[in-house]
Amino acid sequence: MTLSKFTKPRPRNRIVLNTIRHLSRCFLFDRRGSVALPDLGWGSSLGGRLEDLRSRSVLIVTQDQLTAALALIELDGIARRLVVCPPGLSSEQLPVIAANAEVDAVISDAKTTEIKAPGVACFVTCTRSLAAASPDRRESERSEWILLTSGTTGVPKMALHTLASLTAAIPTPGEPDGGVVWSTFYDIRRYGGMQIFLRAIMGGQSLVLSDAEESTGDFLIRAGTRGVTHISGTPSHWRRALMSPSAHRIAPRYVRLSGEIVDQTILDSLKACYANATVVHAFASTEAGVGFDVRDGLAGFPADFVGRSGANVETRVTDGSLRLRSTGNAAHYLGGSTADFIDAEGFVDTRDMVELRDDRYYFIGRRDGVINVGGLKVHPEEIEAVINCHPHVQMSVVKARKSPLTGSLVVAEVVVKSDFNPGGTTDPATQNLKTEILDACRRSLAPYKVPASIRIVASLDVTGSGKLARA
Repeated sequence: MTLSKFTKPRPRNRIVLNTIRHLSRCFLFDRRGSVALPDLGWGSSLGGRLEDLRSRSVLIVTQDQLTAALALIELDGIARRLVVCPPGLSSEQLPVIAANAEVDAVISDAKTTEIKAPGVACFVTCTRSLAAASPDRRESERSEWILLTSGTTGVPKMALHTLASLTAAIPTPGEPDGGVVWSTFYDIRRYGGMQIFLRAIMGGQSLVLSDAEESTGDFLIRAGTRGVTHISGTPSHWRRALMSPSAHRIAPRYVRLSGEIVDQTILDSLKACYANATVVHAFASTEAGVGFDVRDGLAGFPADFVGRSGANVETRVTDGSLRLRSTGNAAHYLGGSTADFIDAEGFVDTRDMVELRDDRYYFIGRRDGVINVGGLKVHPEEIEAVINCHPHVQMSVVKARKSPLTGSLVVAEVVVKSDFNPGGTTDPATQNLKTEILDACRRSLAPYKVPASIRIVASLDVTGSGKLARA
């Protein structure tokens, strides 16, 4: 089949139609190889069983990101509901998710072990090898896209989106820039990664997928080999990347951060490493969608972002909490109502706390992440921002430690940069570093926010969504 055959007008679902329209030989790359997306114009990853999945509520649970991506492309506009399962769900969580989403079909791949979904009789295997399939891809549904929230214990909540809400912040594509190759540290089955997946696909551009079993250094090498020009991740992803000797194996034109508070230190470090890149930090959440991005190289965001009339995304601050209203908002949690996270005026309470200083808002932490020290509230991120300013510090995490007197104390774990080589906990250089960090905290923070102890560690745990593990 030649590319000219792809231009013949035939009914197709929305993402495939967009890809074919641009006549771009765009690819999905992973560690094992690649798939040319225009080939979905004649072939299928679903073994010719697309009709079996029409108008069903489909649970997509695969080990590979690539097979999940192919299933999403084929099923949008075909399935009634697409339940996108990120990695790491337990065998106890999946049946509950399937029941709550009224799942009547399951997509898996060759690597996925047996999935327990009581009452479901339709199981389809998605493969990376495309097989010839019927050209009839007519749309019959305005598919719901169900994304699971991160950062919760128990069964994750399920935010209901549509393709329109997920792409609300993505510019309408014109002619594709064939020189753009996207990548992301995120898994595309989570909201942050899904945004990059859709940006690439809707723009007719290639995407290099990460792999949980691959080291940061190896991923950077592979991304560099594929010529990645646009890449995103959380600040924790990027701090890990900058620690790697392979950080310079990529030469991006565009670097994007989201998912965690972005402090000035990480922005400056990225600009120093990738001098030719535009460094952008964005605010987004699964429930609120994409709020805005900031391109001026400074932490926080300008105060005039709030209350702008006629903006595509309306922003307000209520009792210190950032709230957003836009067509990118999720409709509600599956099985719940809009009142779960949307107020009477249609604003999503993000629960991210901000503080106004000199005509600029700064993020200070999550409302539900506060440490209570003798009745006083402490946002861990505020302390981490001070610690991370030290020239020998790569990254840090602040946590609570129980105290019989105050209820909790704050303690810090610190990863140092590779050019600082302390000899151990009793080494004078290590002790001097701890003293310098504590002195910086005392100069910038109230006494109850100063860490009671600092521990130098080799690494910090990161969750599946790329954020610091704070539990």
